[in-house]
Amino acid sequence: MSLSGKHMFGNIGDTRVTFVEKGVTENRKEFLKNLLEYNGFEVITEEDKRKSEEDPQLYTVAVTDMVFNPTIWVFQRKLETFDGRKVTRGYWNQETEDAKPQYWNNGSSKQDI
Repeated sequence: MSLSGKHMFGNIGDTRVTFVEKGVTENRKEFLKNLLEYNGFEVITEEDKRKSEEDPQLYTVAVTDMVFNPTIWVFQRKLETFDGRKVTRGYWNQETEDAKPQYWNNGSSKQDI
């Protein structure tokens, strides 16, 4: 579940939450938890149920802020990285450490212009 634009909410235990991502690995869970806590959110994680013991353990990541929508916060550049840069879609998806403001790649470099 990456940036989809849908505002998904529900409960974890007795706490009403906005789901950030479901079915993520432990590495992804830790990345999101640390990033969101750094940006001031209260994060709740939950282990997903496994069908069998052989299946990998996956997690659900959520925040207690009911108006938080990851897509809006990333594209409006409201989230910051640990070194003060703005979070981009590529950074959010852990595809790159680059935090340039462009959300697109038109295939040209500065040398092509």
